[in-house]
Amino acid sequence: MTIREIQTGLREKTFSAKEITESFLHNIREKEPQVHAFLTVTSDLALQQAQEIDSNILKGKEIPELAGVPYSLKDAILAKGVPCTAGSRMLEHYTATYDAKVVENLRNAGAVLLGKTNMDEFGMGASTEYSAFGPTHNPRNLSMVPGGSSGGSAASVAAQECLVSLGEDTGGSVRLPASFCGVVGMKPTYGTVSRSGVIALASSLDQVGPFAETVQDCENVFRVISGKDEQDATSVLYEYGDAVDPMQIEGLTIGVPKEYFAKGLDPDIEKRVREMLGKLANAGANVQEVSLPRTSEALAAYYVINTSEASSNLARYDGIRYGHASGMHLSLQEAFVANREAFGEEVKRRIMLGTFALSAGYYEAYYKAAQRVRDLLRKDFSEAFSKADVLMGPVSPFLPFPLGERVEDPLAMYLVDMYTVAANLSGIPGISVPIGSARDLPVGLQILAPHFKERLLFSVAKTVEQIADTSYHSGV
Repeated sequence: MTIREIQTGLREKTFSAKEITESFLHNIREKEPQVHAFLTVTSDLALQQAQEIDSNILKGKEIPELAGVPYSLKDAILAKGVPCTAGSRMLEHYTATYDAKVVENLRNAGAVLLGKTNMDEFGMGASTEYSAFGPTHNPRNLSMVPGGSSGGSAASVAAQECLVSLGEDTGGSVRLPASFCGVVGMKPTYGTVSRSGVIALASSLDQVGPFAETVQDCENVFRVISGKDEQDATSVLYEYGDAVDPMQIEGLTIGVPKEYFAKGLDPDIEKRVREMLGKLANAGANVQEVSLPRTSEALAAYYVINTSEASSNLARYDGIRYGHASGMHLSLQEAFVANREAFGEEVKRRIMLGTFALSAGYYEAYYKAAQRVRDLLRKDFSEAFSKADVLMGPVSPFLPFPLGERVEDPLAMYLVDMYTVAANLSGIPGISVPIGSARDLPVGLQILAPHFKERLLFSVAKTVEQIADTSYHSGV
């Protein structure tokens, strides 16, 4: 069902919120042994929330816009009274003491929390294989990765273990798993959604975003979670307004970055994306090539900034202020070393890289240079959007790949994010919409829009969704 169908059914008393919740909890019990999308299932909390909704309906109260909608939550987003690990042994025994702002918004809108989903440790990864609690499997093909770092959230939607989910996109961590799992995933403009109560990886890049099976459901969730938050100084005054209709394609100018079709792109992905662009052109859109000339530098700049901010944000996890503590009877230096053994290899790697990039003598050569590239990327997008309403291209150069194939090769893993990181560096919104399959694996189309043009983004995405062929095999 869609959100709209759930709302209609509840108002007409065709079913209850408790019945919906029990149905999804049944799916979780049936599919989790194969998929492993969840780290925590909040059955009691979900049923309690559902019963409150049913009670209000019986009393004749008007139900809020997401009443009874079952959702999952990436395990870097706090929900009061629920464990929050960020996929790490460092926070294995931590239970949140308050709700993140986005969770508070969803709760007020009547959404029902089914549980917390698996992720790459502290959001560092592109396959959900760097989780300390084991990998998540792609529901479309259980031998493949679901993408990352929000792979558990995408997989939970694709496996119909929930209706919608929240992830966090630092360099593609919502759009990539959405593409790999054949669902819709959206990264908002930086600042439109509060980061209060979200465990930080890279503060200038992180942005919470929704997953759903349809663009309309994704839009509905975004409307609820967006807006100014006094607890987050980086959030902005923003009101989305009513839902939008599909775009009238005739007259729309679509920019196609030529750098996104260079050597390294899987030819089957290129074929699917080109086919969709051709359909849009036939419908009246003006499809033209544009250039983002700093694309080749974006990935390097991203990983310098990402690791530098991660080094700063994760310094607090020393086992004394926060995190795992195993060396309390040692000297201070020995305790720091012993306590940080709870970090996984990828987290240690990025902390060391970031600390190096910020160190005296290297700051100018690495971190400051990366920030200059970031400014140039913003100018590239500004120039491209002066010629086109939206940009379109592949989400990743690769189709979902087999579990274990890249986990020992960090550089090969980093290349998965080649087409997504620039949007985070520039702060613009983007969405991945399923457009079919290649070699029986999902392919997503990435749509990018100028800052705060979410209404345009969703409108175009709905049109793409209408004309896309999204048939593919499901593994579960």
